[in-house]
Amino acid sequence: MSLDPPPVNVERVVNELEQLAAISDCPEPPPAVTRVVFTETDLRARAFLRGLYEQAGLTVRVDPIGNTFARWEGSEPVLPAVGSGSHTDAIPHSGIYDGTVGVLGALEAIRVLKQAGCRPRRSIEVVMFTSEEPTRFGMGCTGSRLMSGAITPDALADMRDSDGDTYDTVRQQAGFSGSLADVALPGDYYHAFVELHIEQGPELEAASLDIGVVTAIAAPAAFEFAIIGEGGHAGAVLMPSRRDALNAAAEMTLAIERLAKESRSPDLVATVGRLDVHPGAVNSIPSRVAFSLDIRDIDGQNRDAVAAEIQEALAAIADRRGVQLESRELNADPPAQAADSLIAAAESAVAVLGLKHQRMISRAYHDSLFMARIAPTGMIFIPCRGGVSHRPDEFSTPEQISAGVQTLALTLAQLAE
Repeated sequence: MSLDPPPVNVERVVNELEQLAAISDCPEPPPAVTRVVFTETDLRARAFLRGLYEQAGLTVRVDPIGNTFARWEGSEPVLPAVGSGSHTDAIPHSGIYDGTVGVLGALEAIRVLKQAGCRPRRSIEVVMFTSEEPTRFGMGCTGSRLMSGAITPDALADMRDSDGDTYDTVRQQAGFSGSLADVALPGDYYHAFVELHIEQGPELEAASLDIGVVTAIAAPAAFEFAIIGEGGHAGAVLMPSRRDALNAAAEMTLAIERLAKESRSPDLVATVGRLDVHPGAVNSIPSRVAFSLDIRDIDGQNRDAVAAEIQEALAAIADRRGVQLESRELNADPPAQAADSLIAAAESAVAVLGLKHQRMISRAYHDSLFMARIAPTGMIFIPCRGGVSHRPDEFSTPEQISAGVQTLALTLAQLAE
């Protein structure tokens, strides 16, 4: 198969990204986007994508939770396929490019390879994963988790959204039927899987580089904490006798920050992103506070060790302040290493294209984290302006997108041979 640089119709890709962004529940117009899994808007976006797949001559298959596979059949279709793709669900008030570049970029990569007269030995498949974002059910990557066996069908089926509806009920109401047990892929389904994505960080832009070749994906552990103190009138309860749940939570969040900064790993990060205060009245002492913790690292042992230190520190603060602490671990996924063969293929593509690149880790996690459990996996990053993501001002230039699609196309061509 030729490794000549394939011509990308980047105007087409940008136009399709903009059309997809217009399918949104956000009260503001694009580039602000909201697209939550299994909503009517999500289903309209899926229909739009299916139309593009079929126009490109791909065979479309949808599994029982909506993971969508669009296949370009190779000359030896019995061989394990090469996969590429990402997600198209979007957190509230986010941007145009997160996930979507990986789906529409993979579609464009197939188009340009077809146009160049390529016929791969292995089939190449675009995957649109269901629910990479944790918006509705509180857990991200539900599609790739179930696909890779990282979660059981029963555990997924019983997850509930904020309305109390189970995952199983909602996916069936959205038109996705069949047994959840049929979602898992066999270990030999994919020969390799590679995901194109915006970096969601500032490194590539700061170094004036075109491409990041990912060597490892950091994995998160997620916790929920609840602090139970004692409420009372803000004017009537004197300071020495207070058991203020919010003050305890404030000290705990600072302890989390301190322990994260003291970690031996420079890649460890810890974030308290949600804080709910009860009763939330200006003249009432907070009696209960709930908060979240997201902690991640590419060193799983270090992440877990710091998480244990945090638990001990929070328990000591609770004891000293006379409040009760409850904690619950939501998930603790292992990090993933990119396959050497995927790194080599991506770097070979970059060399052919004459692009500037660096090896780097992914501090955000993606569906590729779970695909690495069942196939050799890698990722290709393109820069995004200011490192901004999950915001309406998230942006990659057409030239950056084109470079990413070209790199992906040549990588897929190599892997499919």
